[in-house]
Amino acid sequence: MSTQRGKRIYIIGAGLTGVSIAQEIRAKGIFGEVAAFLDDDPAKIGKRIDGVPVLGPVADVVGLIKKRPTDEALIAIPEASRDNLRRLHQLLEQAEFARIRILPAISQIIDGHAHLIQTREMDPQDLLGRNPIQIGLKESLSYLRGRRVLVTGAGGSIGSELCRQLLSGGAQRLYLFGHGENSIFEIERELRILQEEGVGERATIVPVIGELQDREYMRFILSRLRADVVFHAAAYKHVPLMEANPVGAVTNNVFGTRNLVEAAREAGAERLVFISTDKVVDPVGVYAASKMLAEHIVRLGHGGRLDCIAVRFGNVLGSRGSIIPIFQKQIAKGGPVTITSPSASRYFMTIPEAASLVLKAGGVGNGGHLYALDMGDPVPIRDLAEQMIRFYGFEPGREIQLQYIGLRPGEKESESLTSNGELTEPTSFPRIDRILGPEPDPAPLHSTLTELERVCFFDPAYPDWYRNRLRLRKILTEHIPGMSVPDDEPEY
Repeated sequence: MSTQRGKRIYIIGAGLTGVSIAQEIRAKGIFGEVAAFLDDDPAKIGKRIDGVPVLGPVADVVGLIKKRPTDEALIAIPEASRDNLRRLHQLLEQAEFARIRILPAISQIIDGHAHLIQTREMDPQDLLGRNPIQIGLKESLSYLRGRRVLVTGAGGSIGSELCRQLLSGGAQRLYLFGHGENSIFEIERELRILQEEGVGERATIVPVIGELQDREYMRFILSRLRADVVFHAAAYKHVPLMEANPVGAVTNNVFGTRNLVEAAREAGAERLVFISTDKVVDPVGVYAASKMLAEHIVRLGHGGRLDCIAVRFGNVLGSRGSIIPIFQKQIAKGGPVTITSPSASRYFMTIPEAASLVLKAGGVGNGGHLYALDMGDPVPIRDLAEQMIRFYGFEPGREIQLQYIGLRPGEKESESLTSNGELTEPTSFPRIDRILGPEPDPAPLHSTLTELERVCFFDPAYPDWYRNRLRLRKILTEHIPGMSVPDDEPEY
């Protein structure tokens, strides 16, 4: 603790956010002292704010500071562009600060109120991709005020970020639903600490351990919770892993979704928002097919009071098991960084921006409709890898090698948010488009689900079908164009 008290913190950005953070550091008195603000605004340079000097411009003074080994930099400019963040990160790295922290993007800062608890180590994803849109989150979440909100997969990457932002929506209750006790435990504790530090409003947080695949349980628990709005983020999602476990993928992603939709409708929920994926377009793998069927179930699931909408988007930077943490581990061991193909590309969006847009779409969308988040332009995976290697101070191709390993089962060179039969039209909100195209046909969907159900759940009339992965792939191939059965596919 003595090291903490003797530490000096240089805050980059002398605006309202930076000043708020400085005041909190001073009030707590245990995390060090604010040595100075660094800013590029000529109107602030040379002045003092609460007794703290404002130095600048940043590029001119950052290298002149006589630093102690423990000195830290904290970037407190939540509206900063990606280009500006890259510039600041390079300057602070060259100045050899012991630690570089950052405040989250503007979408996570409500009404200008930032808190020290929200700061974190700077990460490659902060510098990658496009500039996130600025969202008035409190206004966007007004439709949830006083409501009971359930998030499935609440311990996952998207689910947990939905929960963090939902703290600011004025919900009466926030149900954290998941089947992994550790991840639910972690997000519950994090949310309670955020509340203790003044982030968000006083929603009652309720952790719920449960299994989407248990149909009767889902009916029971939804009738007890009486959730008004459901965000369905739970899914098995790792493409090669689901190719190796196809029955599990369909059981969870398809029938778990059907169970949830049916239970929400019977329990009188008003809205269900489904997290879909660009991989549902012309699916070639089991994961993609399972999400496509789930999307159809959701779009046809409205009834009673329930409105169901689906939101498609591409990859999110930094999600668990995604390409960013994989590249980080490969760089940490000295490479090589593996890429499927020289021409492989993907759409990318940060987790906070994706979650903010999903929450917004949940308020502006209409039941039965399908929406897509505007992902910008696809990013070549090679470019992403090279940017990450440079972030960690290495030269790609010289110090850290790139290695091409070929497409894995279930993968494509590139993805699209719409199929040939679909068009998009803008909504009233930036970066949320409505997808126009044919409605799912309930008859073939019912037929497909009936056959798949005999594989996923034991039926005495079809004992040889149970958990038969070859049978499952044949069913998918018969009902979904573009799907095929691998030559070496075993029965079990």
